[in-house]
Amino acid sequence: MSTDPTALEALRAVESELNERWPETKIEPSLDRIRALTHVLGDPQHAYPVIHITGTNGKTSTSRMVDALLSRVGLRTGRYTSPHLQLATERISVDGEPITPERYVEVYRDIKPFLSMVDGDSDIPMTKFEVLTGMAFAAFADAPVEVAVVEVGLGGGWDATNVADGKVAVITPIGVDHVEYLGPDIEGIAREKAGIIKPGSVAILAEQTNEVARILIERVTEVDAMVARQGMEFGVLDRAVAVGGQVLRLQGLGGVYDEVFLPLHGAHQASNASLALAAVEAFFGAGKDQPLDIDAVREAFASVTSPGRLERVRSAPTVLVDAAHNPHGAGALAAALKEEFGFRKLIAVVGVMDDKDAAGILAALEPVVDEVVVTGNSSPRAMDADTLGDLAMESFGEERVFVQPSLADAIEEAVQRTEEDDEEGVVSGGGVIVTGSVVTAGEARALFGKEPS
Repeated sequence: MSTDPTALEALRAVESELNERWPETKIEPSLDRIRALTHVLGDPQHAYPVIHITGTNGKTSTSRMVDALLSRVGLRTGRYTSPHLQLATERISVDGEPITPERYVEVYRDIKPFLSMVDGDSDIPMTKFEVLTGMAFAAFADAPVEVAVVEVGLGGGWDATNVADGKVAVITPIGVDHVEYLGPDIEGIAREKAGIIKPGSVAILAEQTNEVARILIERVTEVDAMVARQGMEFGVLDRAVAVGGQVLRLQGLGGVYDEVFLPLHGAHQASNASLALAAVEAFFGAGKDQPLDIDAVREAFASVTSPGRLERVRSAPTVLVDAAHNPHGAGALAAALKEEFGFRKLIAVVGVMDDKDAAGILAALEPVVDEVVVTGNSSPRAMDADTLGDLAMESFGEERVFVQPSLADAIEEAVQRTEEDDEEGVVSGGGVIVTGSVVTAGEARALFGKEPS
C-alpha cells in the first residue's frame, strides 16, 4: 500500500494533536465526556447494530474474524480495534480495510470543533482514546455501515466504547492485566469487563475460570441477557495442524461446521474462531438447526489475517512476530510454538513495556525458548533493556540471556545465533520469535517491510 506523502504528513500532524491529550495509558474512569461528544455528534453509535468485544487477550483476532464472517455474508462492516501496530488508520476499518490517511484526517477535522465544546465543559479534557472512539463511531455512521465490530480499549463498563449498546457482547478469556487501572483482583476485573453485557443482548462467553464465570453469569442474570458459553453451547470439536494454519471442526449455535481452514496458528486462535462464529450466529439469530451457510463460513475463515499474531515475516531462518504483552498471552504463544513449530533452536527477541509483568512474560516463554535477546522499542514506556536483562536472567540464567538496546540489532543477533552450528554441525531449522508488546511487534513488522493492515 503506497500512500501520498502529503497525506501521511497530515496524519502525523493529527496524531501530534491527539498526543497532546491524555495518552491511552492514563485514564479517568467516566463515560461523561464520550457521552457528551457522541450527543453533539447525533449519537452515531446508535445508527447501526454493534458486536462488542472485550477480554484480556484475543480481542483483535476475534474482531477480525467476526468482521470477515459478516463481510462474507454481504454486510458492510465497520471495525474498531486498538492499539495499532504501525499506523493509526489500522484502528478504524470499513469493509475490512483500514480507512485511508486522508479519510482519517477528514474525520478528525469534522469532529474537532465539537471537541473543544466538550473540553470546555469538563474538568478533564477528552482523552486520546475517547476522541478516537468518537471518530470511529462517526466514520461508521457516515459510511454508512450495516454493523460495527467494536473492541474495548480497556476494561468494559467505563470504557469509552461502552456508550454503544452491543446487540452481542463477546468476552474472550479474562486474566490479570492493566493492574494499575483494573486492579489485581480477577473478580473485580471480570465485573468491569462484564459491563458491556447490556439488557436484552446476547452474551458470548469464552471458557473462564470458575470465579470469572460466576461474575459473568451474575451480570447476564442482572440485565436479563441471553447467554451462550464456550465448551457448552458452542466450541472447538477438533483441530488439526495444517500447512499455514489449522483445520477446524466447530460446534456452533446452529450446528456443526467442519473442514474450516484457519490460516492462523495456535489453539487460542481456534478458540477465538469459535467465539467469532457464535457471535455472528447470535447476531443473525441462528439457533438449533439454523446454521450459517457453510461455504460462506469456510471462505470467511480462510480469508482471515491477524497481523502481529504469530505472523511469519521472514523465512530461512524463520522469523515470527507476536504481540503477546502479558503472561496469559505469552503462555498461549508458548503453547502454539511448542505444538506447531519444530525448531531446532528457537531464540526470542523480547521488548516489554515498563508497566507490564515482564518477569511473568519471560517465565511463560522460557520452557520453549533456547535463548533470549532482550531489547527496547521506541515507546517512552519501554522497559530499559538492561533492566529487562536482569529479569530475564532470573528465568533463563546468565548464559542464555543477551542484551541489545536496539530492536534491529537484537533481531540481527538472534538471527545470527540461529545460524550457529550445533554440536553436530547442523545450522538449519532455527527460528526467531519477536514478542513482548504491541509496539515491539509493530516495529518488527516495519523492519521487515510489512505494510500496515
